[in-house]
Amino acid sequence: MSSSSVSLRRADTRRNRDRILGVAAAAVATGELSFNAVAKAAGVGVGTVYRHFPTQDALVLAVYEREVGHLIAAVPGLLADHTPEQAFRLWVTEYLAHYMTTKRGLAEALQTASLAAGGAYRSMVEAGAELLRANIAAGTVRPDTDPETVLRALGGLFFLGPDEAGRRAAEDLTELVWRGIAT
Repeated sequence: MSSSSVSLRRADTRRNRDRILGVAAAAVATGELSFNAVAKAAGVGVGTVYRHFPTQDALVLAVYEREVGHLIAAVPGLLADHTPEQAFRLWVTEYLAHYMTTKRGLAEALQTASLAAGGAYRSMVEAGAELLRANIAAGTVRPDTDPETVLRALGGLFFLGPDEAGRRAAEDLTELVWRGIAT
């Protein structure tokens, strides 16, 4: 087998995995996660789903890690394009709030599956910590601010809807937390 055919197969494998995760994320959000339905919607065989994710718990954890990865990836760009305070506020209201208000099904699936998703959670705490360090350096946040405590305080975002009222409530919650950590 030539190296180009191996590369094509690897690319196809990655595309299949990405399609499966995209479909699974939508399925988890609705609370209807079925390997057969995921396979059909992703345009792959059910064996392909099982090859990538041997258990439903493995699939749910992969969806969670993918979604958290999107949150983490946003931080450097926000810090590059905005002041630290603006970056923090945008991350919470545009990224974290959207994630939390649209991923209730994922939270329930994680709880039901009893997954130890500590690595992804730690990564999210670190993303928040990066934003807080930038604000501490800018003098806008108290130096003793704990990133994990801030994320816990923002846990109320899980109770908001993805509509305009939920967005306004996310901004209000962000303002309340900001007042608590600001210098």
